[in-house]
Amino acid sequence: MSSSASTKGGRGKPKSSKSVSRSQKAGLQFPVGRIARFLKAGKYAERVGAGAPVYLSAVLEYLAAEVLELAGNAARDNKKNRIVPRHIQLAVRNDEELSKLLGTVTIANGGVLPNIHQTLLPKKQGKGKGEIGSASQEF
Repeated sequence: MSSSASTKGGRGKPKSSKSVSRSQKAGLQFPVGRIARFLKAGKYAERVGAGAPVYLSAVLEYLAAEVLELAGNAARDNKKNRIVPRHIQLAVRNDEELSKLLGTVTIANGGVLPNIHQTLLPKKQGKGKGEIGSASQEF
């Protein structure tokens, strides 16, 4: 029964076990350890719980994935393979919730949404031209 040290139930780590990062344990791409370090070094609180950096990593990863997906769609719509700041701007400003979140944010080289105000567009030409002229004169 001395060979049961490598099977589960034994105390401590088995000798041939590889270290598993907290990001891998949580199934995330974003670095849990680095975010934990930033939370501690930033002095946001005296102590930082074990779950806080995991939760924050998951939230940041979700937001990044959301923006990247929409920006990738914008790039594909413009027949481009590479996401540039313009695509990120179009993605963010066309999404209601992301636009609200990043409302006061300026994206460098992002430009603006294509938008021409209705009053600046040329008047419709056609049979109703006489009506439009007479309507504008009536006060």
